[in-house]
Amino acid sequence: MGTLFKNGTLVTASDMLRADVLVEGEIVTLIGLDLPADGHTVVDCTGKYLLPGGIDVHTHLDLPFGGTFSNDDFDVGHKAAAFGGTTAHIDFVIQPKGGSLHDGLATWRKKAAPAQIDYAFHMAVTDLRQDVLEEIPSLAAEGITSLKLFMAYKNVFQVDDKTLFRAMQVAAEHGMIVMVHAENGDVENTLTPALLAAGKTEPKYHAASRPPEIEGEATNRAVVMAGLANCPLYVVHMTCDESIEALRRGRALGYPVMGETCVQYFFLTVEEHMAQPDFHGSKYVCSPPIRTKHDQQVLWRAVKDGTLQVISTDHCDFWFEGGKGPWQEWSKAHNGGDWVEYEAQDPSYRRPGKELGLGNFSKIPNGLPAIEDRMMMVWDGGVNSGILTPSRFVELNCTNPAKIFGMYPKKGTIAVGSDADIVVWDPNAKHTFSAKTHHMRTDYNLFEGHTATGKPVMVYQRGNKLVDGDQWFGKNGNGQFIKRSTHAPVL
Repeated sequence: MGTLFKNGTLVTASDMLRADVLVEGEIVTLIGLDLPADGHTVVDCTGKYLLPGGIDVHTHLDLPFGGTFSNDDFDVGHKAAAFGGTTAHIDFVIQPKGGSLHDGLATWRKKAAPAQIDYAFHMAVTDLRQDVLEEIPSLAAEGITSLKLFMAYKNVFQVDDKTLFRAMQVAAEHGMIVMVHAENGDVENTLTPALLAAGKTEPKYHAASRPPEIEGEATNRAVVMAGLANCPLYVVHMTCDESIEALRRGRALGYPVMGETCVQYFFLTVEEHMAQPDFHGSKYVCSPPIRTKHDQQVLWRAVKDGTLQVISTDHCDFWFEGGKGPWQEWSKAHNGGDWVEYEAQDPSYRRPGKELGLGNFSKIPNGLPAIEDRMMMVWDGGVNSGILTPSRFVELNCTNPAKIFGMYPKKGTIAVGSDADIVVWDPNAKHTFSAKTHHMRTDYNLFEGHTATGKPVMVYQRGNKLVDGDQWFGKNGNGQFIKRSTHAPVL
């Protein structure tokens, strides 16, 4: 028999209506009023909303970065996501320098083996040789329909304009979308050494090394190239007035360009968070950096008026106090074994984290913990304030991500025939954010002590219960790879 969600308010990107939802197997089979139980398991949703499962299209699980790896993987990270109402995500495969795209893909498929929620992959291209260009069409056939290129991270990931434009041409030819991290890496690579030479080494100077002007300039450059190549462009983690205006200009000209921001940029500022003493500002170091109260208001307007299409996380968490445990002594005793070996033997060990940047902000691993908190914080800050309607909330966090990245209507909505990814959302329930209670593998929470109103109380993935209150029912290996379609719409 199936599962019948009764007496709830169904919320889609276009409508809110009282409805019962019947799930049989893994899909939604019937939506109507006063549906009979007929032996189905009944979930009473009186006073609750029925939302599609959240989709986070920007995550970095188990990512090698800056001499360490991000903490959350396709096991713990998936559990944390689900407790926050997210039932699918797209992670970034990194092409190894000198290697092929499929070399990177093989690595990420192994990482994803313990998956507990559904997932897909973007391909981050770091070395676009001719043979790599010729690989790109085969990715689309495998359901990987998005390429990411970095305009930042000089001498690590950054590509030049010729490479970016050529990738856009090839992507457009094959119905794919190009994503860019839009910051001028050459300028950042000039500002950072100058700041360090002047003794400006604290975490807050990370923001000074990546000012909003270089984000705006790079965004404008990418937007213009996308217009020339007629290639769908998706600018990731947009933070400021300068980049939003560049995107808005491109959209006004009819270019196929879209953008996202991330939950942290609505709530954190340089002055209040990155300037915290005793290295606590390192907790908030990400790229592009968090900005100002003014930029927060710009972003709220942009998600309200449609300039931005998606809210994601760029989830990539690290320990604040990492490197805990006697691995150096162990290494000496084992003829130079490294911390990765040691961690495999001692799960209580903390891999290196933010402390790598003590005395040098440029060495702080970039990234923040947010995959669990995105939906609740955006509801609290956006819906409860009246900036967003519940339907616009669903559009930004569920439906638009599915449409833009070729997963709709299988994902991103509650409709007959769609996957039964359903969140039972209590708009009156309260949740206080804390590192002591969250499920992410990190020792701090971005929103520590803040109490949000509105939270998921039950979460289902393809009809299977994952979360019921504080109880976890997920299983390793139950998450499925999502094969995405090409020629997705530009919204």
